Amino acid sequence: MPVTFDDVARAYDTFIGRWTRAFLPALLRAARIERGQRVLDLATGTGESALMVLDAVGAGGRVVGVDISLPMLRAAAAKVDRRRIGLAAMDGQALACRAASFDAVVCQLGLMFFPDPVAGVRECRRALHPGGVFASLVWAGAERIPWFGPLAAELLERFPQRRDEIVRGASLGEPGRLEHVLTAAGLRDIGVTAETHAIVFESFDDYWRLVETGAIRVGLLLRDLPDDAVRAIRVRAHAALSRFESGGRLSVPTTALVGVGRT
Repeated sequence: MPVTFDDVARAYDTFIGRWTRAFLPALLRAARIERGQRVLDLATGTGESALMVLDAVGAGGRVVGVDISLPMLRAAAAKVDRRRIGLAAMDGQALACRAASFDAVVCQLGLMFFPDPVAGVRECRRALHPGGVFASLVWAGAERIPWFGPLAAELLERFPQRRDEIVRGASLGEPGRLEHVLTAAGLRDIGVTAETHAIVFESFDDYWRLVETGAIRVGLLLRDLPDDAVRAIRVRAHAALSRFESGGRLSVPTTALVGVGRT
């Protein structure tokens, strides 16, 4: 069965909490979020992005975080003030909200996992006021994510029939792909920029724990392999990341794309 975010909610919270905060300011800048706005946080996950959006809109604003995964929402509910951030289980391709009810929609590292990203953005366009902004953060191509690319290549060799599942996390990072999705959904004034930050692992063992626990989601496929195959992949993954190692720590430059458009 495909790996879902229900399987990895707790581990994913560790991943989001440690690193993706670094990318969120660029997403919020692209969305041009202002005090007092109503903002939809699409695929809110464990609520990390909703908390940063709340800081941006202030006391007079409103944030609604939606996600299709109940375990993710339970993790979010444990950390946010429900009086200030609404949470709801929703399919991002069929939002249960009125048309023109938000000033902005942000989506952090979620759009690439939609069955139909164009349909998801089109639904967000419906939920936005005229002139409203949709902004999405997605991982760049696998070659620009050194902690993911070599691991994905190893898994593709062993699970070629699961290619879509393995590469999905970087699928909107292919050249021109994010622009196409935003255009096809009917947005205008589209722009895509790259944002690079170092992701730091305290050691290779620290990185590998995140792989094995599913924080790096495709790592759960290792459970379908014999122990000797997993050990071999681990050795090669360490070799691939060794150029980023200093004093035992790994500092891995990682690139994401921020795509933005208006209704």
